Amino acid sequence: MKVSGFTFVRNAVKYDYPVVAAINSILPLCDEVIVSVGNSDDDTLALIQSIQSPKIKITHSVWDDSLKEGGRILAVETDKAFAHVSADADWAFYIQADEVVHEKDYDTIRGAMQQYKDRPEVEGLLFNYTHFFGSYDYIGDSRTWYKNEIRVIRNDKKISSYRDAQGFRKQGEKLHVKAIPADIYHYGWVKDPEAQARKLNNSFQLYHGRDEERMKKRVAIEQFDYGVVDSLAPFTGTHPATMQPRINEKNWKFEHDISRKKFSFKDRLLYWVEKKTGKRLFDYRNYKIIR
Repeated sequence: MKVSGFTFVRNAVKYDYPVVAAINSILPLCDEVIVSVGNSDDDTLALIQSIQSPKIKITHSVWDDSLKEGGRILAVETDKAFAHVSADADWAFYIQADEVVHEKDYDTIRGAMQQYKDRPEVEGLLFNYTHFFGSYDYIGDSRTWYKNEIRVIRNDKKISSYRDAQGFRKQGEKLHVKAIPADIYHYGWVKDPEAQARKLNNSFQLYHGRDEERMKKRVAIEQFDYGVVDSLAPFTGTHPATMQPRINEKNWKFEHDISRKKFSFKDRLLYWVEKKTGKRLFDYRNYKIIR
């Protein structure tokens, strides 16, 4: 079984992405990892080159900055990286620059890839998500955060990234996937408040850059207010080993009263049902689960 990892990144230093931790977290599961480095305003290329592994294969990309609507440019860059995955790979493991795999799940992930390798009806593997917010001590536990997504896909070039690169489809159709008990740890909302503000200012352009009126009304923020969140819960587990150096360097404080909730009546009811039953009602799914 051959597994290829793939990802893309641009301005990782400027926007403080934990991309080195992300890449290092999938290296033990992959025979190669394709890293598509976009034209950056910082030392992103040198950062990727600093990763000491012969498995890393760097490709270069010039982003089409005219694709500033709905985050479509992110899907385009995902597809560019996927195109470089070796033809003889069985699976392709996609990781975004702010996502990290925990080593506790390596055996589960490897076992699932081996188990379903020769079952072509299984087009991907579905992961659970843990979304950190504000600091490494809190996770988002409301419907604001997507609960699952596909991160391992069959090496079938008919599969492509969907919308803003959150998931995948095959010629416009949802993938048939197996859900596995493994997690993706998402750290996109854990940064110094100033770094988070820079990232969000940039993201706003990626999603709304073609809307001139909206861009004119948008006021760039200098510090992100982590207090504007509907619901958080304490994180009681352990972080992936590749994240530990970054966690040790954390230089800001964030504390939150987890009893404080900001819900509409409908969301409060759905939140209560999910906590009581473990089921998320009316959730959007960009995949079809094979039972």
